[in-house]
Amino acid sequence: MKINFTLIICTYKRAKPLLDLLNSVAKQTLYPTEILIIDGSQDDETKIILEKNYFKNLSYFLVDSEYRGLTRQRNFGISKVCKNSEIVCFLDDDTILEHDFFENLLNTYSIYPDAIGVGGYITNEVFWKKVTKQFKIPTNQFYFDGFVRKEPSRFVIRKKLGLNANVPPGFIPEFSHGRSVGFLPPSGKIYPVQQFMGGVSSFKIEAFTQISFSNYFEGYGLYEDADFTSRLSKIGNLYVNTNAKLAHFHNHSGRPNMYIYGKMIVRNGWYVWRSYNKNPKLSVKLKWNAISIILIIIRFSSIFTSKNKKVTFMETFGRISGMYSLLFNNPRIKNSSK
Repeated sequence: MKINFTLIICTYKRAKPLLDLLNSVAKQTLYPTEILIIDGSQDDETKIILEKNYFKNLSYFLVDSEYRGLTRQRNFGISKVCKNSEIVCFLDDDTILEHDFFENLLNTYSIYPDAIGVGGYITNEVFWKKVTKQFKIPTNQFYFDGFVRKEPSRFVIRKKLGLNANVPPGFIPEFSHGRSVGFLPPSGKIYPVQQFMGGVSSFKIEAFTQISFSNYFEGYGLYEDADFTSRLSKIGNLYVNTNAKLAHFHNHSGRPNMYIYGKMIVRNGWYVWRSYNKNPKLSVKLKWNAISIILIIIRFSSIFTSKNKKVTFMETFGRISGMYSLLFNNPRIKNSSK
């Protein structure tokens, strides 16, 4: 397969995880035409570690405050892509690729020429079991396409209250709060979706002539990928290839404090929902708010069983603050089209 593609890695104070990722990139059966490291760090650790370790086709950019933050760094990286690149890939800096990740990911565009974006598949976050659908699926399990996994408590409760997601994983209910692509099983299949994770993603270069990543998402940029892909799904078709595998190790350095994180969950979630569904019906608004409140109650109840009660409490308090702020100060939907 001959295809010119660019890998963009936006990083912030994660020199060692980034090096581990690049070592897995070096072992790929299909190697990037160029690798762009967009570093928002306020120290030289990442620069120093890259100077000590050579990787073919790599260019390093240390950005200042004007371009710091995930969405700004991604947009900056796009502006530096070489002219002959056909596909742009993004990876989180704390992932490790299986050796044929890029080969399987980019082959999706040959299988589905209509694809404008393709996501990869994280293997180390959920345990799935292959089954036949001959037996009744317990409430505490989720079944999809011949596989079952543990059903998170939030979905168990939502089922009982009639607030379950009513579309397949990766698709967006009218009231948002859908199932992520983490609910797609390791079947080896390619699934159509409306959203996938930005830290394991790829897009045809023409996607960026029509829309860009929204600068609403400051700093850590929680849900910026859901916002971008949901808007892109209105322009072209998106897929997840479960054969394009990698592991995600969730390095906690560079993340915001848990109060800010909790507030972002609510406000950024509202922003993504209303960017995609600009004029929801009253019944849809009530469902979004009801689910958001249920999630706060579930998070609050976990304070009593959590090993780190302070962290859980701060996130819960942040979520409550986020809900309260929506009464008086809704996020302004920004136009990120071109």
